[in-house]
Amino acid sequence: MPQSLAKVIVHMVFTTKYRQAIISDEIRPELHAYAIEVLSNLGSYTLEIYANPDHIHILCTLPRTITMAELVSKIKTSTSKWAKSKGIPEFYWQDGYGIFSVSSSKVEVVARYIRNQPQHHKEVECKEEFILFLNENGIEYDERYVWD
Repeated sequence: MPQSLAKVIVHMVFTTKYRQAIISDEIRPELHAYAIEVLSNLGSYTLEIYANPDHIHILCTLPRTITMAELVSKIKTSTSKWAKSKGIPEFYWQDGYGIFSVSSSKVEVVARYIRNQPQHHKEVECKEEFILFLNENGIEYDERYVWD
């Protein structure tokens, strides 16, 4: 087979440093647009995105030319620099992240979940949500090292 073909869909989640509620309603649309542009330039198609005040969810394709770690690193570095250039000098993402594979049959379920973030977080805090993702995906963790 002369071609290399792939379609891997991932759901990325990471928080601001110390889970600071630093992403405002005013900056959110621009942050979304910038993140989508960065991902597109990396060869990733964004299916859904939502930045809460203290964390972000991104549903996108994983380019076949870079690793998951590179994808996350590039989006975090780029958006952090962008936020600083927009007058938020204290903007940092946490060091770690969660990235979960999404079956093609579950893309709409995850996209709807991401679109419903404002309502969802009236009932569940970010930390609870992330631990739930880890548990649902069978990921072993030591909570002492999950947060910074």
